[in-house]
Amino acid sequence: MAEAAHEERYGEFVAVRRHGYVAEFVLDRPKAMNAVSSAMAAAIGEACAALSADRDARVVVLTSSHERAFCVGADLKERNSFTDAELLRQRPVARAAYTGVLELPMPTIAAVHGFALGGGFELALSCDLIVADATAVVGLPEVSVGVIPGGGGTQLLPRRVGAARAAELIFSARRVEAAEARELGLVDQLVAAGEDRTEALALASRIAANSPVGLRAAKRALRLGHGLDLRAGLDVEDAAWRTVAFSGDRAEGVAAFNEKRAPRWPGE
Repeated sequence: MAEAAHEERYGEFVAVRRHGYVAEFVLDRPKAMNAVSSAMAAAIGEACAALSADRDARVVVLTSSHERAFCVGADLKERNSFTDAELLRQRPVARAAYTGVLELPMPTIAAVHGFALGGGFELALSCDLIVADATAVVGLPEVSVGVIPGGGGTQLLPRRVGAARAAELIFSARRVEAAEARELGLVDQLVAAGEDRTEALALASRIAANSPVGLRAAKRALRLGHGLDLRAGLDVEDAAWRTVAFSGDRAEGVAAFNEKRAPRWPGE
C-alpha cells in the first residue's frame, strides 16, 4: 500500500493519515504507551466526529505509533490525581471516545500489537475486526484495580466470545497472549510480529474497493440486528436494504457487473 499523502492532527495525541479511501486512525502518545488521558480521549472523540462526516473515508484502521503497545488503557497516573468530582466530570469525555469509535458508520479494523489492555482492548473491541500480531497481549484487568471495564467491555466482549467466557476473562483480570486470543475469538486474524498494521491496511484496501453505500448499510444492519429475534433482525436488514436498493452505487454496481468492468462508485 502507498504511503499516506497527508496527515491531520487532532490535539497532541491522535493523527489521521489517508491511504486513498482508507483512513488510518493513529493513537499517538508513545511516551505513555498510548495511555488514554483526558486530552487523548477528547482527541479520539473529535477525530471520530470528523471521520463520521467524511464520505471519502470508506474504511478506518485503528493503529498505534508505539512499537511495543497498542494502548495500555486509561491513564491511571492522571486518574490517581483526580478528586471524585473531577473523575465524575471526566467520565463523559472518556465514554465519548469509546462510543465514537464504536459508532463510526464505516467498517473499522484494529491493528493490535503488544499490550492492548483495559481501555486499549476496549478500543479494539469497538472495531468490527481485529488484526493482531504475534506479540499481542490483550485483556480487561479493571477489577484488579477496583473498577470495571467502562469503555464497553462488559457489553462487547460477551458479544464476541459468549457470556461465560467473557465472565471468566473479566472476573480473573487475566492477560491473554496472541495465540490463545485467536483461539478464543478475542482477535480475528493473527499475523507475524510487526505485520499487524500492514495486514490491516491491506484488508482495509480490499474492503474499500466495495460500494461505500453498501458497506455502511451492511454495518448498520449487522450492528442494529445483533441480539434481536430473527424476525426483528430481518426487519432491520430490510430497512438497510431499502437504503441501498435505489442508490447510485447499486445502479453502478449492476452496470459494472454486466459490462465486465471495475465499478466507479458514486458513493450515494
